[in-house]
Amino acid sequence: MFTNKDIEQFSSTGIEVADVEQQLKRFREGFPFLPLVRAATIGDGILKLDENTAEAYEQFFREHAGRLSVMKFVPASGAATRMFKSLFSFMDKYKGSEEDYQKYKNDQGFQSMYNFFSKLESFAFYEDLAAAYKELYDEDIQKALDRRNFVPILDALLVRGLKYGELPKGLLKFHRYDDGSTRTPVEEHMVEAAEYGKDRNGIANLHFTVSPEHKDRFIELIGKVKSFYEKRFDVSYTISFSEQKKSTDTIAVDMANEPFREPDGSILFRPAGHGALLHNLNEIKDDLIFIKNIDNVVPDRIKSETYRYKKIIAGVLLSFQQQIADYLKKLQTPDFGDHLEEIDGFLRKKLCIEFPKISGEVAREYYIRKLNRPIRVCGMVKNEGEPGGGPFWAKNPDGSTSLQVVESAQIDMDNEQQKNIFSQATHFNPVDLVCGVKDFRGNKFDLSKYTDPATGFISYKSKDGKDLKAIELPGLWNGSMSDWITIFVEVPIITFNPVKTVNDLLRDEHQ
Repeated sequence: MFTNKDIEQFSSTGIEVADVEQQLKRFREGFPFLPLVRAATIGDGILKLDENTAEAYEQFFREHAGRLSVMKFVPASGAATRMFKSLFSFMDKYKGSEEDYQKYKNDQGFQSMYNFFSKLESFAFYEDLAAAYKELYDEDIQKALDRRNFVPILDALLVRGLKYGELPKGLLKFHRYDDGSTRTPVEEHMVEAAEYGKDRNGIANLHFTVSPEHKDRFIELIGKVKSFYEKRFDVSYTISFSEQKKSTDTIAVDMANEPFREPDGSILFRPAGHGALLHNLNEIKDDLIFIKNIDNVVPDRIKSETYRYKKIIAGVLLSFQQQIADYLKKLQTPDFGDHLEEIDGFLRKKLCIEFPKISGEVAREYYIRKLNRPIRVCGMVKNEGEPGGGPFWAKNPDGSTSLQVVESAQIDMDNEQQKNIFSQATHFNPVDLVCGVKDFRGNKFDLSKYTDPATGFISYKSKDGKDLKAIELPGLWNGSMSDWITIFVEVPIITFNPVKTVNDLLRDEHQ
């Protein structure tokens, strides 16, 4: 099937032929659905902490975090294109005439555009936009607004001026402060890290995954602001970057499941989604890793609850890690049998793993295998209609049942029973995780051994007007962490304030 030239192409990017062949098989056969058992709810898979317990976990974090190395891991490579989707669509359709304006004014879909332009000065990027518009058109932006000359304004914002339409979210100005200063998401993450990601030496470690074409701009931005935030928050930052590896790209196929070839005969490969970032995460060697999306940041005035619950869920993880280490040590001793009943209860009731009754040496080996794994604590917020993976009990390949973060694409929605279980989710995952990636002896786990490659999915795309199919690797917090110890903790909705569309920046939480 593959020519020598194809093999050379694979080799140049570190892609294995066997991996490509497996991907082609997936296109032909599809991915198996994940069998749901039931939704995880409060008291049945999701911990709801009362005030005293939450305070105890926060204190546990304070007492133990100082001896650990901490990393804040932020996926930041995605472009902001979807954030401005409605603006791009408006640019294509709006002609600027009075008749056109009146037509749009009576259109329900125009309301978001009306909000955008009528509240333009409320955006943190307004001053930059006004300057860019002035430079491009030699006119005050307010005059353009008065004349409803909207398309040139969007040109100055998205295309020729600020070029926000092609930049990643991390570099866009999100928030304006009373002193007139503004902050990007990158800066807000730096501020957060100074509060809960600082070690006993006053060092806060951050790692951003970035796209190669924007890496220099991230470095430039951080270079400008780093000393200011270090002085203001009495912290020293160590900031690193990585790029999504080309070796994790997946092959694209045509509608007949044959390799999609470019005009020059080469095979098209595409980035395989955020699940590919498992390779980046696997290179982080720190004891405690906080993971949070780039766009889920808020101004300082409402950060306190975010700070508190980051410490709380980290305290939960450290507390469970301590108990797990104690049990693993007991399982290594000659009198391990004296502890099997207690450990069995811990696995079932605390770690939410369901499995057949076992005993003796079989139980010892099984318990060691289930306890000696990477661990993650996932914050879960009440489902108020936001999209995102939900918390469920699901069947694992080894026959056990455990907690999983599940996306709708993983579920057989043609199966009424499975569809019904999926609809019963009371919470969803806002990508608020803290991870422990070392074993009880301090050795780093190889995270690639704790993933489920069968949890990817196939998406439909196009290139140069031609339809194609692409593979998304198991999501970073879905299939890529499917064989981790997983604990779900309810966190307040105030800790979840993503910016999915530009008008989200007009919400009170971002003003």
